[in-house]
Amino acid sequence: MLIRHRGSEPRVDPTAYIAPNATLVGDVRIGPRVRVMYGAVLDAEGAYVEVGEACVISEHAVLRATAAGHTPHPVILGDHVLVGPHCTLLGCSVDRCAYFGTGATVLHGARLHAGAVAAVGSLVHANAVLPAEFFLPPFTVAVGAPARVVTPDRTGEMAAAIKGANFATTAFGVEAEWEDRISRYEKAAEVRVAEYAAHSGDEILD
Repeated sequence: MLIRHRGSEPRVDPTAYIAPNATLVGDVRIGPRVRVMYGAVLDAEGAYVEVGEACVISEHAVLRATAAGHTPHPVILGDHVLVGPHCTLLGCSVDRCAYFGTGATVLHGARLHAGAVAAVGSLVHANAVLPAEFFLPPFTVAVGAPARVVTPDRTGEMAAAIKGANFATTAFGVEAEWEDRISRYEKAAEVRVAEYAAHSGDEILD
């Protein structure tokens, strides 16, 4: 399904394949020989999503850009990027030949250089940078630039690393004390409520 959003509509190269129940919303740019598989959602919001040549977006993956917050965060994929099933890529930049295992997540402002791997169930946190051909092991978290790997069993280090990633400011433009979770999440929800209100004017294209 192709949807016009905020006056922009998806542009799909004629050699690409878009599954019948995949959804492309707004300024989504699909390059040659791209394969967008069943149930995938590519949503440009107020920015854009750009997918390079011969990329594979597997089943139920979500690629979502945002213009909320201080800086727009498009999703940009170089050529030959493989996004596994159930992956989530939010406002990030990915160079050529990167690979995402099933269920990997990449947050706003993150950057993966050529040949980087985010393995099954891993998380690349906000503003993290994975060097070329870096391997992020399954079910670990990458933080910082350049990235360092934190494992889930190191709870204190994990909390400190996530606090330092400054996700709320990057993704939502929200400034709040780390310990004041209720205020932070209330403000974040209000940002998305306002951003997503624009969908009331969406138009499904033939």
